[in-house]
Amino acid sequence: MADLQTVRVLGFAGSLRKDSYNRMALRAAGDLLPPGMTLETFDLTPIPPYDEDVRTLGFPSPVQEFRDRIAAADALLIVTPEYNYSMPGVLKNAIDWASRPPSQPFDGKPVAIMGASPGMLGTARAQYHLRQSCVFLNMHLLNRPEVMIARCQERFDAEGCLTDEKTRQIVAQLLAALGDWTRRLRTGAQDAY
Repeated sequence: MADLQTVRVLGFAGSLRKDSYNRMALRAAGDLLPPGMTLETFDLTPIPPYDEDVRTLGFPSPVQEFRDRIAAADALLIVTPEYNYSMPGVLKNAIDWASRPPSQPFDGKPVAIMGASPGMLGTARAQYHLRQSCVFLNMHLLNRPEVMIARCQERFDAEGCLTDEKTRQIVAQLLAALGDWTRRLRTGAQDAY
């Protein structure tokens, strides 16, 4: 059993593009971790389109690995782009696969959300749709701070590094809050929600 102070986070981005701003944001989170927190990432690329006929024969290996990694993590960090006022199909597909019975691994899992967009709202609409799915799956959502990286093309350099200091600070605050939230839930202090 992990000690009560260490928080192991599994992070994944809802974009398949190698150089997407949301993958850059996920990498930046790895650089901004507070003490006592680790971040592993999962690439959603190998997860096939959801098919119940396939699932009845058993989870495809990338899906089973995703489910296992979710179950093993203490908390989740989901980084989502916004497509057509909502979360991308890639992300929704991965959540749909992972949430199928038996023993869906999202139940009771602390989760933080962030996203990056060239637009002015910084994935606000996508994040609110994602929150609806998280509520249904009984994840314990971190409410604040909200990290919606607007005009993201101005916040990352040509090498994909997050250079905007205010954005770095809010991402660091999100990670620290996720660590605190996860520890509170571990000890049963759930009075915050």
